[in-house]
Amino acid sequence: MTLAPYVRILGRGPGRSRALTRDEATEAMSLILTGQAAPESIGALLMLLRMKGETPDEITGFVTAARSAMPPLPQPALDWPSYAAGRTRGLPWFLLSARLVAQAGHSVLLHGWNSHQQGHASVRGALGRAGIASAAPETVADTLQRDRIAYLPLESFAPQLLDLLQLRDVLGLRSCINTVLRVLNPAKATAGVQGVFHPPYRDLQADAGVLLGQHALTIIKGGGGEFERHPCKGVQAYGLRNATRWEAGFDALLPDTRRLNDGADDPARLSALWDGTLTDSFAEHIVTGTAALALDTLGVAQPEQTARALWAARRRAKAA
Repeated sequence: MTLAPYVRILGRGPGRSRALTRDEATEAMSLILTGQAAPESIGALLMLLRMKGETPDEITGFVTAARSAMPPLPQPALDWPSYAAGRTRGLPWFLLSARLVAQAGHSVLLHGWNSHQQGHASVRGALGRAGIASAAPETVADTLQRDRIAYLPLESFAPQLLDLLQLRDVLGLRSCINTVLRVLNPAKATAGVQGVFHPPYRDLQADAGVLLGQHALTIIKGGGGEFERHPCKGVQAYGLRNATRWEAGFDALLPDTRRLNDGADDPARLSALWDGTLTDSFAEHIVTGTAALALDTLGVAQPEQTARALWAARRRAKAA
């Protein structure tokens, strides 16, 4: 078997090339993941898709093949991908947002890879400070049972997709694999949140969610491409509610003008904010505002008030 037929479909030239069907995309990704495709053809396929612009059917087909190659995972209440490069964002306050959602009783599966983030200020470097354990496919069920939240590294459940993602270093360009990973939802949660850096991808990911049978989904242009709400800006959210397309606007939470990346890079600030030894209204509104969008995705009534109440409750628990 070879990728040549699929490369030919995409690369025939003006008036003759076309997008892959969902079945063709599934077959092409299956060939790649089973090691049957030559590396040159993989690069050609990915770059032709980038030049053309991927379609929801293509993304859905790639996800379908990727899921079939992964180990079984326990289904959480909320899927939370984290694959942004991180060049333009500050500390990953959204990790505390995910923990706050878990505190409300909703199991959360974070998964990701953040290749350009280094050191303790990276997402992975901050997990411990946020009170979130990293798990493997064989231990994630126990971690979710114990903590209601877990982080699953991409290389632990889909190493072939990590190899494809890292082709960016070879090709010098982003590929559709970035979108595939955001939409992947490896444990098939009925609700999910996704961040994008480039706004046009919101519609693509939402349409792929429809095809993949997602029930509830919220997609925003978030901090550095993560699902993280800037409290000083209004946000336009796209996605799904009750398995149908949905769109809504949310007002700014603070009147200030401030950058998410304010220069702070010590992840100890996350644990300090959580335990109350650090007072930072801006960071607190990042956490509760982002958690509110996630709670809204889960169908929680009055999500912003609920998020603030959960934040206050974690302080009362510490005081007690």
